[in-house]
Amino acid sequence: MDELRELYQQLILEHYRNPRNFGELPEATHRAEGHNPLCGDRLEVALRIDGEHIVEIRFRGSGCAISQASASVMTTLVKGTSVSEAMALADRFHRVLLGQEVPSPELGPLAAFAGVREFPSRVKCATLAWHTLRAALQQVSEPVTTE
Repeated sequence: MDELRELYQQLILEHYRNPRNFGELPEATHRAEGHNPLCGDRLEVALRIDGEHIVEIRFRGSGCAISQASASVMTTLVKGTSVSEAMALADRFHRVLLGQEVPSPELGPLAAFAGVREFPSRVKCATLAWHTLRAALQQVSEPVTTE
């Protein structure tokens, strides 16, 4: 179990140090901002959607390693999926972090964040990007918050 925990920690650090899909997306069709007042994390998620598919996704902002790594992993998983698939994955990730669902292998790299549920204040860090994604997909104009 310790080896698995170490592997997950390495994955989180790798995505924090080398975030995927980080930066501006000028041609975005959907965009939202999110804030975690408890930790100070701030994110913007921008997407280009064609029909029902997420063709491109980027994020930018600042925050703790967990929030930045979660945003990075999120972008790699939802890019190329349908809007409904992205929403379903966001719901599932949230249930896992709240302890309502057991993490399973099909969660892939998201399983690395399951240990965060042992630290309730950090759950908001891990879910910020996902709340912001949901707001962007629903075209919510007001910034979302984890509070």
